[in-house]
Formats: sequence, structure tokens, C-alpha cells
Amino acid sequence: MAPVTQVESRRARVSAFLGLERNIVAVAAAMFLMGLGEELWKRFLPKYLDALGAPILAIGLYGTLHDFLDGLYQYPGGWVADRYGRRPALMLFVSLAIAGYAIYFVAPSWRFIFAGLLLVMAWSSMASPTLFAVVGDALPTGKRAMGFTVQAILRRVPIVVAPALGGIAIATLGVRDGVRLGLAATIALALLTLIVASRVRIPPATNSSPTNIHGVWRSLPVTFRRLLVSDIFIRTCEGLVDVFIVLYVTNIVGLSTARFGFLVGVQTVTAIAVYIPAARIADRTGRKPFVVATFLAFSLFPIAIIAAHGFASLILAFAVGGLREIGEPSRKALIVDLAQPHLRARSVGVYYLVRSVAIAPAAFLGGLLWRISPMIPFYVAGAIGLVGTLIFALTIDAESAG
Repeated sequence: MAPVTQVESRRARVSAFLGLERNIVAVAAAMFLMGLGEELWKRFLPKYLDALGAPILAIGLYGTLHDFLDGLYQYPGGWVADRYGRRPALMLFVSLAIAGYAIYFVAPSWRFIFAGLLLVMAWSSMASPTLFAVVGDALPTGKRAMGFTVQAILRRVPIVVAPALGGIAIATLGVRDGVRLGLAATIALALLTLIVASRVRIPPATNSSPTNIHGVWRSLPVTFRRLLVSDIFIRTCEGLVDVFIVLYVTNIVGLSTARFGFLVGVQTVTAIAVYIPAARIADRTGRKPFVVATFLAFSLFPIAIIAAHGFASLILAFAVGGLREIGEPSRKALIVDLAQPHLRARSVGVYYLVRSVAIAPAAFLGGLLWRISPMIPFYVAGAIGLVGTLIFALTIDAESAG
């Protein structure tokens, strides 16, 4: 019996260290399954649009609409989660996403991708406040960065292999058939996610609270709003180039889609390597240094890409991209820490609504700059990111950031 007891004791210690509460495990597993499917094709969607006949401005417009919907859907998603509970919300959002994947699969032209995006974003955007709120509901303050770390790792483990597999499928079958194979796998995994999400057991909050968005906004402290302002600059930096990275690497540098998939894997492995030690230190000593490091990496990533001239140097650039995640769990934990418990999902929804609407024009602007020169949006992105980093570093003190 002793060995069994020792095994159970070690398991309990690991669970406590990682914050593996039942609801955290269920949500993390759902994120893993959805990520495993989406990463087979998501990073190649600009190529899919191109194969369906979309012009470069339409690809930029896709990125802008993606960011706009990412914001527009956040608050309604948080409202549903606070009003009806975490489990029903997750079930609804996954079901809507499945319908969107099906539209992507049957799309005869690039215009249908825009229709499918309206549904696909139900998972990546509407569900986001729910996923945040589960961490805040299930874990104490000192465990929340680690809770977000577990979510982030299980969301990103698929990125190590899935983009490479997707790239191989595209290289073998062509862009259209390769992406559609990935979409078929995604639909199957999303159906399995519905089963996993049904295991979440957190009841709706019973506290009376403001039901309109203005009441939620007024409840947010100054530190929350300053974090939001700096994050808008950082995500504008990202949005200017995000949908064009695959085009730059494959069309300008000349690498294959399979090699691009490998680079995404390098980026993800780097992120995973820094997650746990960074979260452990942040929960003990404070979150600000790690958020600053994340914002700095966001700023340097686009510059590193255009400074690279081959596969080897792009590996280093994508490693810099992986370092963007070193403080992401800390940033998310800070958002949850600053929100009132009974307004948690809606507060997250407001944060991402404002952020995403503010950055929505970035991808379209990136497309306009690309037409002048493919390198210009990357330079502009780096400069804007550095401004956001300075805003955070200078306006938020360490004590306010936990």
C-alpha cells in the first residue's frame, strides 16, 4: 500500500503545484482539442483565401474583420457566461464554431470564408471570457498565473506538431484539399470537445450586479485601464503583420509551407519552455517584469523576421516570437485579479471588446503598407510595440501589478 500512497501523494503535490482543479482540467482539455484541430489550418488560412481567389486587400480585410469580431463578441460571451453559467456557455460556443468550420470546408469562393468567420469566432472570442473566469472562479490569487499557464501550455502543445502536419498536407494535396482535410479533423475534435466541456461544474454567480456594459466599465480600477491602453499598442503591433507572416516567409523569403509549420513549432516550444518557471516566479514575486518582457518580445518579433534572410535565422526570429508568451499568463492573471468576482467574465469581455475594436484596422492598414513594400508593416509594427511597452513600464507600478 505504501507505494500507492506515495504515488498518490506525488500526484497530489503536482496537481497542487499546477493548480489542476477539476474545472481547470476540463477547460484546458477543451482548449487542447480545439487547438489541435484549428492549428492544422489556421495559420494557412491566408494561403487558403489566396487559393480561393482573394486579392491582398481582401486578405488584409479578413484580418481586420477577425480582430473586429474578436472584440465585438467578447462582452456578449462574458454576459452569457455570467448569466447562464460556464458550462452552457462553452457548449454553445463550441457548437457555433462547428457550424463555421463546415462553411469553411464547403466554401466555393473566398467570400464564404467571411461568412464562416462569423461563427468560427464564437470559440476563439465568445468563449474567451468564460475560459478566463473559470481560472478566477476555481483558483485563489496566488495560483492564477499557474492556472493560465496550464491553459496556455495545453493550447499550444498542438502548435508544436499541427502546423507542420498541416503544411505537409498542403504540400501533398494542394492548398484547398490540404486545408479541407484539416477542417474535417477539426470538426471531429470539436464534437469531442462538447463531451469534455460538459464536465465543467461552476454555477452562475448569484450576486446582484450591473447588467449593462457601462456599469461594468465603471467598476474597473485605474490599473486595469492602463494595462488595457498599453495592450492596445502591443496588439496593434501584432495585428499589422500577423496575417502576412506566412506570406512573407513563403512568398518573399521562399520557404515551403512545411518549413513554415516547423518554424511555428519552434515558436511554440520556446513558449512552452518558459511558461512554468515564469508563472511560478510571477505568482511569488509579482507580475510586472514578466508583462514588460512579453511586450518587448512582441515589439522585437516583426523586426527579427525581416532581419532574417534564411531558414536558420528565421528559427531565431520565431524563438523571439515564442518569448512573447513569457508574461502572458501574468497579464491574464492581472486582469482576473483586478476584476470583481461577480463581474469577472463581463470584465474580461469589456477588456477584449475595447482592445480588439481598437486594433481592428491594423491588419487592413498592414495590407496597404504591404502594397508599398512587404517590409514596411513589420518596421511600423516594431515601433508601435515599443511605444506600448514604454506606456506599461512607466504608468503601472509593481505593487499595482501584483
